[in-house]
Amino acid sequence: MFERFTKDARAVVRTAVAHAESRGAQTVDAGQLLLALLDREASRASFALAALGLDAARKDSVRQALDEARRRAGLSRADTDALAGLGIDVLEIISRVEETHGVGAMSGDRKDRAWWSGRRAFGRDAKDTLEKALRMAVARHDQHIGDEHLLLALTARPGVASEVLADHGVTYEALNRVLYGDGEARATG
Repeated sequence: MFERFTKDARAVVRTAVAHAESRGAQTVDAGQLLLALLDREASRASFALAALGLDAARKDSVRQALDEARRRAGLSRADTDALAGLGIDVLEIISRVEETHGVGAMSGDRKDRAWWSGRRAFGRDAKDTLEKALRMAVARHDQHIGDEHLLLALTARPGVASEVLADHGVTYEALNRVLYGDGEARATG
C-alpha cells in the first residue's frame, strides 16, 4: 500500500512514527497521524486545514486536546459520557491514578524511552485510518494516496482524532467541500 503514497503522505507516516518515538509509545495511533498532519506545510492537507481556519494557534489547541485525550487513556468524550451513564466517573479515576502514579500515568507513554528499540507498530486505529484512506482514494479513482486522504480518513472514522477535529471546525463534509468542491462528494468506501 505504501508504494501508492505520495511524498507528503509518506512524510506524514514518518512523522507520526517520530511522534510515537518521542513519547515513548510502543505503537503509532491515529492521534499521532493527526499530529503529523498538523506539522505539514505546503501540502494538500495543510492547505485544506488553513482554508478551514486552522491557523497556528488553533493547531496548538488541537494538540492540547489530543494531549488531554491521551491523558484520559485515549477515551473520547463519547466514551467518557457513556461510562458516566453507567456511573463511572473517568475524571475521578484519572485523578486517583495520577495521585498515585503521576500526571499522565494513564496515557500509555513510557517515561523510560530506552525500553523499546525496535520499529513502531501501528495500532488498530492507525491501521484502520490508513485502510480508510486507501478506500477513499480508490472511491475517488485517484491513482495515489495523499496526505489529504489521510486527513479525510481521520474525519470519517469515529474516535478522538475526528472528535477533536470536529471541535475545531474540521468535519468530513467541510473537508470534502474544500478539497473537492460542493458537487463532488462521493462514497467513502
